[in-house]
Amino acid sequence: MNEPQDALTPQADALTPQADALTPQADALTPQPPLPQAGEGGKNAATVSAAGEGGQGSAAPARKVRAATVWLDGCSGCHMSFLDLDERLIEIAQHVEMVYTPLIDLKIYPDDVDVALVEGAVSSEEDLEKIHRIRRKTKVLIAFGDCAVTGNVPSMRNAFSLHDLFQRGYFETATLNPSVPDQVVPKLLPIVRPIHEYVPVDIFLQGCPPPADVIYGLLMDLLAGRTPDLTTKTRFGR
Repeated sequence: MNEPQDALTPQADALTPQADALTPQADALTPQPPLPQAGEGGKNAATVSAAGEGGQGSAAPARKVRAATVWLDGCSGCHMSFLDLDERLIEIAQHVEMVYTPLIDLKIYPDDVDVALVEGAVSSEEDLEKIHRIRRKTKVLIAFGDCAVTGNVPSMRNAFSLHDLFQRGYFETATLNPSVPDQVVPKLLPIVRPIHEYVPVDIFLQGCPPPADVIYGLLMDLLAGRTPDLTTKTRFGR
């Protein structure tokens, strides 16, 4: 992976996180299995088989796939497209338990998430901490939309220094109390990057936003234990 140009290389003292946390991952594009593979008895990824007492093979209730959606630096358009699944959300809900998402009031990203769709680029210290936590706790991580895949619109600020951004945003255009906020608002990183430059990504779902039909097809492939083929389904900007 190419290193950033010298003109865009952040100064060492400008970053609070540790250096190794900010280093793009060399194995970021290593392919991973699409979902936890079938349990005993050939069940698909949406179920877990279990033998009853005494090994008689009595069926246990099917385990739903633990799924999450995450919103980093993006416009929420990918989540709006997810909601455009409409009545198909009911079908998916029969096989999936949403354990974390901005669409419902869950504050803590849990352990043992089977699949996560992550919207947005990494542009703040909070984003960076969050994407590393998500990767540690998630089996299949999907870069959800063009901002997550390429940086897209959030990365347009990479042509400018943070000083120039703050000067324009908080001083030149301010009419009251010009100052850079130092509370509540997360600190920006000097450079916006797509998520695969920090952690390995298993599936890249392009689109701005990805169409609801493509999201549905992707999820149904995963639930069936198939590796999704998105090469002809969507593209950057679509």
